[in-house]
Amino acid sequence: MKAYVFPGQGAQFVGMGKDLYENYPVAKELFEKANEILGFRITDIMFAGTDEELKQTRVTQPAVFLHSVISAVCLGEAFQPEMVAGHSLGEMSALAAVGCVAFEDALRLVYARAMAMQKACEACPGTMAAIIGLEDAQVEEICAAVTEETGKVVVGANYNCPGQLVISGEREGVEIACERLKAAGAKRALVLPVGGAFHSPLMQPAKEELEAAIAATEFHTPKCPVYQNVDGAMHAEPAEIKANLIQQLTASVKWTTEVNAMIAAGATEFIECGPGKALQGMISKISRGNAAVSVTGVKFGE
Repeated sequence: MKAYVFPGQGAQFVGMGKDLYENYPVAKELFEKANEILGFRITDIMFAGTDEELKQTRVTQPAVFLHSVISAVCLGEAFQPEMVAGHSLGEMSALAAVGCVAFEDALRLVYARAMAMQKACEACPGTMAAIIGLEDAQVEEICAAVTEETGKVVVGANYNCPGQLVISGEREGVEIACERLKAAGAKRALVLPVGGAFHSPLMQPAKEELEAAIAATEFHTPKCPVYQNVDGAMHAEPAEIKANLIQQLTASVKWTTEVNAMIAAGATEFIECGPGKALQGMISKISRGNAAVSVTGVKFGE
């Protein structure tokens, strides 16, 4: 069974989508529609901007969404997913790709999400850090202890694959946790160059702002099952999908659970649809030893 997966923020690169724009009329049409909806030419930044311009949350999130969804559209009849999932922002790409949310509505939600998260970051600055080489339970225990002792929020945010957990919270809390995690044997505890504490309680203002926008948007039954970050489980009911999407901003991304659930449901081929190869690396580590599972990225012109 084919499972298509969609990446999140961090997968962006300058030049992304330019080949699609130049070679597929449908891609050009959708990119130009996006420029109109957003009120600025995001394509100029995607195709020929600077890394710094592309790193702005208000640009990054719609850019990754556009590259991912338009890649799926350009696959045409070859895009036949039997299940889909997306990492963080990528969940919205997955929902748009399988008809749960119309392209235009999904783009508006992604932009609203980006702006709400940016405001939350400015109101309550925070950061994230990648922890490599420890068991999840040990990371969780140390984060909880730091929060209790210092009053600075730090929690597990992205459960990416065995031995890789991204923590999130107030900068001081994350920095203290990193020192303790290194002392506990972490191979790496690296503070990430991100604009805020995503997937943590610090995103509560963004969650509240986005909830109204999601509630006002029409969701449809997706054409195949969707696996969601908040519980790693399969969902097909629009009301459930909406509720999980709202919770996602402050909840952790249970990516390892999600991928294992898809494998248990019969997924044998994971295809990353969008910029970068980060999800391919994670899934290869999650499915290690399972010879029945293959992991690739989308391929055009073959």
